[in-house]
Amino acid sequence: MGAGILLAGSAQATTAIYDEDGTQLSIYGRISIGIAGGGPGEDSLGRYINNDPEFVDVYSRLGFRMRQQINQDLAAFGRLEWRFAGDERIKGQAFRETRQSYIGLESQRFGTVVAGNFDSLYYQFVSAPFDVYLDRGLLFNSTGLQSRGDSIGYYTPEVNGFTSFAQIKHYGERGLTVAEQSPEGSVSAAQGGIRYRQGPLSIGFGAVDNVIRGGGNGEILYGLIGSYDLRDNFTTRLGLETQGNSNEYGGGFDSVGLGGTYTAGPWALNADIYRVERDNQSNSNAWTVGSYYALTDDFDVFLEVAKADSPAIRSSEDKAYWITGARYLF
Repeated sequence: MGAGILLAGSAQATTAIYDEDGTQLSIYGRISIGIAGGGPGEDSLGRYINNDPEFVDVYSRLGFRMRQQINQDLAAFGRLEWRFAGDERIKGQAFRETRQSYIGLESQRFGTVVAGNFDSLYYQFVSAPFDVYLDRGLLFNSTGLQSRGDSIGYYTPEVNGFTSFAQIKHYGERGLTVAEQSPEGSVSAAQGGIRYRQGPLSIGFGAVDNVIRGGGNGEILYGLIGSYDLRDNFTTRLGLETQGNSNEYGGGFDSVGLGGTYTAGPWALNADIYRVERDNQSNSNAWTVGSYYALTDDFDVFLEVAKADSPAIRSSEDKAYWITGARYLF
């Protein structure tokens, strides 16, 4: 179903707690705990930081999904999801982040509209094939790209393998004093693109107005990313992202990524490499590998190792980052 696009990144099945007369309410989540170590030994200013092993939460979360069938063609849906600290007790801050909170309408004939706080449609239709790691490893732009709050998006039904999408995020100034307002003022960021999916092949192309208020440099970001299932248990992926350089903010780059996923029974293996060429900065390479073993359908263990060169960190202080742990999905 169309609304399923907005569930990207949630591998676990949901548990229905209400399902009657076309109205559904389900709960899902995961508790994920690990030990992480390595990584950069200094920050971008050259100051040394501690990168010794430590217990960490690996993006534990709790969420609800809602859906109501209005008529044969039209359905309403919603989602609410929080992140919480799964590795330690935190008083007065049980939930760290409202990660998703949106509502929408889905029509099989006319498409889907969604509003609120959701993963960017660029991510869902373009860069998602590379989002296969539990922690670090995705160098293409991810879920929060000019999205996550005050956003509205639309995507068409899939016709002959093609789906197109468009989204607007608004950065407003309402309720702020002059001293609190942003130098850029009220601004909106648009994104859009198209995806083709047929059999083992999926290719997405998108463009994003990467405005400064959303962490961009004011230039347009473009992405062309695809995946291909060579076999039932082996998927390859290839992608390109590029963004122009801003005279004031810099930020121009070209990134190329290549990777694959192999599964064998309860085992899964990921491997990806990237080449990043930056305007007016040093170029860099990155790689990530991951191994996962499902003890049951709901409990797995994992090990991931990532290495990324950074032009702001001396190579002698840039060590491989690793994380290992376990997850319970529900």
